[in-house]
Amino acid sequence: MSPNSSPHPQHHENNPYFQQQPQHDPNYYPMHGLKVPQPRRTKPITWFTAIFCAILWMIIILGGLMVLIVYLVYRPRSPRFDISSATLNAAYIDMGYLLNADLTILANFTNPNRKIDVDFHYMVIDLYYGETQIATQAIDPFSATRAESKLLDVHMVSSQVRLPSGDSGQLKQQMEENRVVLDVRGLFRTRSNFGTIFHYSYWLYSRCTIVLNGPPTGILQSHRCRTKR
Repeated sequence: MSPNSSPHPQHHENNPYFQQQPQHDPNYYPMHGLKVPQPRRTKPITWFTAIFCAILWMIIILGGLMVLIVYLVYRPRSPRFDISSATLNAAYIDMGYLLNADLTILANFTNPNRKIDVDFHYMVIDLYYGETQIATQAIDPFSATRAESKLLDVHMVSSQVRLPSGDSGQLKQQMEENRVVLDVRGLFRTRSNFGTIFHYSYWLYSRCTIVLNGPPTGILQSHRCRTKR
């Protein structure tokens, strides 16, 4: 027997400790028999996504702060549309259902803001009797400076507009009673100018109910207007 050989080699072969022990694995711990997982490197796409989301949130937060500051400084209010006066110059019905009418209104556009100029771009005013559109008129663009009101004459003419039978009878009765009810509806594309840098465009919808004497006097008795975005 060699002096360097083990007297009981079979004991080492049958011992589970010696059978399971890796010889060259630095991550092996004999007391537990487990491997420690290697740390995984973060992929570049993950870093890119995280940085992009952080920048996006910063932009959103800064944008919200800027909007809040502008609102607190300028306190923007919507322009208003009103009717200062109106005259029903003529109105009669042909063949029992075809309306011919001539109406003049003095429209009042008001910019209630003391720090904001307002530009009126696309503007259309429609005239209705009941739910029937009987006339329409476009208005040239203009600007209203701070706390300014603009008065514009608007001439609206109806020619051979077919009315439902119920509406034509009702209009005849209103003219006899000297109390004609019409609707004036406006659609306006406006832009508020916050200094020379910031601009904000939006639509305005106006509706006025006017009550007039019958023609030929046709003076305005009362009106009610509202404007909303």
